[in-house]
Amino acid sequence: MAELVYRPVVGFARTLFKAWDLKIDCQGSENIPRSGGAVLVSNHISYLDFVFNGLAALPQKRLVRFMAKESVFRHKISGPLMRGMKHIPVDRKQGEAAYAHALDSLRSGEIVGVFPEATISQSFTLKSFKSGAARLAQEAGVPLIPMAVWGTQRLWTKGHPRNFKRSHIPITIRVGEAIEASRDKYAGAITRQLRERVQELLEAAQRAYPVRPKGPDDTWWMPAHLGGTAPTPEQVREAEAH
Repeated sequence: MAELVYRPVVGFARTLFKAWDLKIDCQGSENIPRSGGAVLVSNHISYLDFVFNGLAALPQKRLVRFMAKESVFRHKISGPLMRGMKHIPVDRKQGEAAYAHALDSLRSGEIVGVFPEATISQSFTLKSFKSGAARLAQEAGVPLIPMAVWGTQRLWTKGHPRNFKRSHIPITIRVGEAIEASRDKYAGAITRQLRERVQELLEAAQRAYPVRPKGPDDTWWMPAHLGGTAPTPEQVREAEAH
């Protein structure tokens, strides 16, 4: 089926990133299969993570169908684009429909993108992973592809203004080797293995990141354990509880 929306959107995004002069460093795209279904799993620190996750699959000539909250599909601008790109709406009150939709996509040979943290991590560290990605891969008989992004929070993240000017911001992407989702294993055990691998890739992306905060006013995007002023996971949980 012709991709009348997805490919033009990809072209527009590439043009935009060139205008912003983003420095994109992507390694590991060869780990994304050239054919067949797979579940692409990433950390989540920005509203734009899915765009960069998708870019990582392009060298393999693959398009990723992302699972995203249903409200995005109702927006007057993003809605038609999300539907045209065949992404998968998730209504958290009726998650069974989204799960079935994703399973059908995987069985038809598509790559489905999942953020197992479910929401953006405001501490910029990994939150706990939900088991849905592992269960999808098990039931569809496809591999899990772990990946991590870093730097995207400096463009647009929760609680901070967007930075869509020519900013020269580096974006680091690391894609890991496939993880087999054996049906003989407990989904929770696969999920723990998956999270550990994404953590390793995130740390590798952070080590490779070419810049550090420029001063006291530029430390918000660094997690506290790396010397930044982002809230700790405990502080985020306390704020959410109130």
